[in-house]
Amino acid sequence: MFYTKRGLDVYVTELRSLYVIKASREVMSRIYTIRQLTKEFAVTARTLRFYEDESLIAPSRRGQTRLYSGRDRARIILILRGRRLGFSLKDIREVLDMYDSKDGEHAQMVHTRRKFEERIHVLERQKLDIDQALAQLRDGIRDIDSALEGKPPTPWTQFFERESSASLTQAKG
Repeated sequence: MFYTKRGLDVYVTELRSLYVIKASREVMSRIYTIRQLTKEFAVTARTLRFYEDESLIAPSRRGQTRLYSGRDRARIILILRGRRLGFSLKDIREVLDMYDSKDGEHAQMVHTRRKFEERIHVLERQKLDIDQALAQLRDGIRDIDSALEGKPPTPWTQFFERESSASLTQAKG
């Protein structure tokens, strides 16, 4: 019984794997129109045409109609993800080139990794700035709530002292 159950588990796992492979092939072989992709990714047709002008994607044509492949769709996903993370189109192109490379070219992967680390550093600094701004806004709301309740307001000098002490704490961290 154990052998049969194990055999069934292996069979189900193999079926799932085949389904994933088949689904991946279907997605990659599917053709998309500009309208389908603009709806799916909530971008304008102009955005997709711009990425085409920048040679980031290369849809085929049937007459005047652009036909996007699964590869184009995958590249659009990477482009949009890169833009959300604040990468320039130049940086995104480098990442796309790395994905296109068959062997992954070691030097290119090292370069891309360095770009990712640089972006992480920038985002971490921005996060600190955002955290500080949120703390200041919360302090402001607390002061306003206190004033609305009839409590004496925080003198502005103390408000600015909190600002400078927060900046010093951030600089040391």
